[in-house]
Amino acid sequence: MFSFPHAMRASLALFAAITFIAFGGGQARAEPPASVNIAAASDLRFALEELETAFERDTGKQVTLTFGSSGNFFRQISEGAPFQMFMSADEDYVNLLAAKGRTVDSGTLYAIGRIVVFAPKGSPMKVDERLQGLRTALARGDISRFAIANPDHAPYGRAAQEALQHQKLWDKLQPKLVLGENVSQAAQFAASGNTQGGIFAYSLALSPAISKRGEYALVPAEWHKPLRQRMVLVKGASETAQRFYSYIQQPPARAIFQRYGFALPGEGQ
Repeated sequence: MFSFPHAMRASLALFAAITFIAFGGGQARAEPPASVNIAAASDLRFALEELETAFERDTGKQVTLTFGSSGNFFRQISEGAPFQMFMSADEDYVNLLAAKGRTVDSGTLYAIGRIVVFAPKGSPMKVDERLQGLRTALARGDISRFAIANPDHAPYGRAAQEALQHQKLWDKLQPKLVLGENVSQAAQFAASGNTQGGIFAYSLALSPAISKRGEYALVPAEWHKPLRQRMVLVKGASETAQRFYSYIQQPPARAIFQRYGFALPGEGQ
């Protein structure tokens, strides 16, 4: 009977062991935990990044934040996108998802947002809460580019449009608009110096990254539909998503939202 030399037998044994390990033999390898994906309106970027850090510190759990426009997230979740939680800048999107049977329940109100008018350093436009500086700059022909979020799917863009219409500035300004895909992008456009100004979320204007680039003034809340921001768990949400949902409703998280200019449910709202 044919027999392999000792050295060859050792090599074959080593090859078999490597093959066994490489193709999953022996002990089962632990799979990495699935991402807990959270869809969040982009006005929450700075507040929620801070809040997520606190959540990980306090619980040892992690979530993955994706920022964008609420209207786009509504469409994606309706079509089955793998988000476990939705933090909308407009509660109507949450209510529509609940009516479609995509969510655990109708969610909860977590904040009420505000908008500001902003002018970058060097802009010819003066900022004031009644938009008189914008009106004057328009009349002088000093405004060629002005940033807001796209009103078609971004709640803060709709609020900006409503405020401009309230002051009868919309028709004059519309040809000069630069539309951000979401309010965070609109803030970047306005603060970049490539526009003479813009209207976007107060929470973004309060961030050091934006506030150091220009001046802003709060726009009266009664000039637009209230930015009632609602969050909800999507059906099938994991235990970590549920803990994050609960964590956001606790006093430390509410304090972070308040610091970024949001009005809080239960406090005069």
